Amino acid sequence: MTVAEAKAELRSRIRSRLKSITATERAAASARIGEQVRATGFWRAARTVLFYAPMPDEVDVWPLLAEARGQGKRVALPRFTTQARSYRAAQVNDLERDLVAGEFGIREPAAHCPELELAEVDLMLVPGLAFDATGRRLGRGKGFYDRWLAGFPGMTCGVALAEQMVEEIPVSGHDIPMRCVVTPAGVFRPQSA
Repeated sequence: MTVAEAKAELRSRIRSRLKSITATERAAASARIGEQVRATGFWRAARTVLFYAPMPDEVDVWPLLAEARGQGKRVALPRFTTQARSYRAAQVNDLERDLVAGEFGIREPAAHCPELELAEVDLMLVPGLAFDATGRRLGRGKGFYDRWLAGFPGMTCGVALAEQMVEEIPVSGHDIPMRCVVTPAGVFRPQSA
C-alpha cells in the first residue's frame, strides 16, 4: 500500500469514528481540551494565537478564542487567498463584524482584517483528522496546513478528540509534525516545546 492509499484509508476510518460522536460528547471533549490547553506554559506565554474556525466534526476551540481576547491576547484566524491558493493569518477583533463565510464555507476574517506575518504568531492551534503521539498529523488531503506550517517558527499544537488519536500516521516528505498534541486525556510533547 502506498502512503497516499494508507492516508486515504485512515481518513475514511477516522471520518466513520467521528460520525459516531454525539454533539454532547464532542462539546464535553472540547471543553476538556480547552482546560488542557489553558494549563500549558505555551498558552500562558503566547501573546498572539492563531486559531481555526471549527467545522462540525472538529474540536471546538471557539471558547478559547473568546477567552484569549478577554486575556488581552491578539487572536487571528486563517483567511484563504484565492489567487495564491493558500492561507494567510488575519487578526480578528470583533467576532460579529470581522467574520465572513470563506472559500470553503468556513468562517474566516473579512477583507478589512489586517494580515499578520507568521513570525508574529506565538502559538498556532491546528486541526486535523488524525494525530499520533509523535506529533504527526493527517489533514484533509489538500496540503494547505502543511505548506503553511513549513514556514512557521512558533509553537504548533494539534488538538484532537480521543477518537482521532492513532498508533501511527503514514507520512510523506512534505508532512509537518506538531510540537505537541492536546487531547482530553493530556498533552503529548514529542519534540521539545
